[in-house]
Amino acid sequence: MIAQLTEPDLENALDDLTDILHACVQDGASVGFVLPFPPEQARAYWHDHVWPGVAAKTLDLFVARQDGRILGTVQLAPALMPNQPHRADVAKLLVHPDARRRGLGRALMIALEQRAAQIGRTMLVLDTRSSDPSRVLYQSLGFQIAGEIPNYCRNPFEDRLEPTTYMFKDLS
Repeated sequence: MIAQLTEPDLENALDDLTDILHACVQDGASVGFVLPFPPEQARAYWHDHVWPGVAAKTLDLFVARQDGRILGTVQLAPALMPNQPHRADVAKLLVHPDARRRGLGRALMIALEQRAAQIGRTMLVLDTRSSDPSRVLYQSLGFQIAGEIPNYCRNPFEDRLEPTTYMFKDLS
């Protein structure tokens, strides 16, 4: 089941979200963090960076639940600048490594797209490490490649830089 979390939901979701982020980074996800990455840093990310956006209603946070546990998440961040009322960023699509290949990432993205359309956003933008398997998912959902930036992000395991692919989807 996919749900959009609101501020009152956040404290009850914190442990599961911390576990997902921590497990994904440990598994090699390139989502802004590198190893070593203790659970406390994952918890602080949600509490210090995501909660304020949800509370201010500048960020929509979606979760995928199975058997009462949150196993996946994604964020929709509508652009705030006056010349971009049509655009939103997709951020941190995360599915717990133990729950992959069940369609949770696809379901989260579909819910995110529906919400974007509901609030009048017709252009979605995201970036992903070029070698990341999520790129295939995004392309299967209709995202197009805008370009690639070499040496954009650090590999989570090794001290080397990797390219990032920028993608977009026109919802109009």
